[in-house]
Amino acid sequence: MIARIWGRLEEGAIAFLLAAMTLLTFVQVVLRYVFNSGLVWALEATFYLFAWLIMIGISYCVRVHAHIGIDLVVKMMPAAPRKVVGLVAVALALLYAGLMFWGSWNYTDRMMMLGIEAEDIPVERWMLSIILPVGFALLGFRLIEQGWAILTGRAEGFQLADEAAEAMALDQRGKDDPTDDASARGGRGR
Repeated sequence: MIARIWGRLEEGAIAFLLAAMTLLTFVQVVLRYVFNSGLVWALEATFYLFAWLIMIGISYCVRVHAHIGIDLVVKMMPAAPRKVVGLVAVALALLYAGLMFWGSWNYTDRMMMLGIEAEDIPVERWMLSIILPVGFALLGFRLIEQGWAILTGRAEGFQLADEAAEAMALDQRGKDDPTDDASARGGRGR
């Protein structure tokens, strides 16, 4: 139940951030090219919105298995070695997330201590940059979930997006679709 709510919050935040970035950029373009004006803070706000989108999106993509990778050799392995490789991949990714969390926490802490404001937005920079440690903590949480799924046998390895399988499924679906057939277009062919 909590996982479902958290997943919906994550998806909602991503949708909101993407919509806000798009709307702000659209307004800025209209102001600039139609009214020869603009919002001074729009570029910086878009930058931070994009940062928030990326940092939330990284952990979301681990959850929905949307990250791509080269796993041809791993997929050809038997189940036991595939599980070991998956756990090693998760451990290395956790190490990366931990190092980035530590570094971004120190960066955000220094920004808070110095009280530096953003360039064009009247807000202290640490408030805008707090997504860095939060995002890497979320990534670590999702990687721990993935590692647990491998350990408990719910996943055979580190699950990545399989673009080749998706493309083949789309191709097969297109071949099976009767609306794509020449007879469905009302003719006997060309």
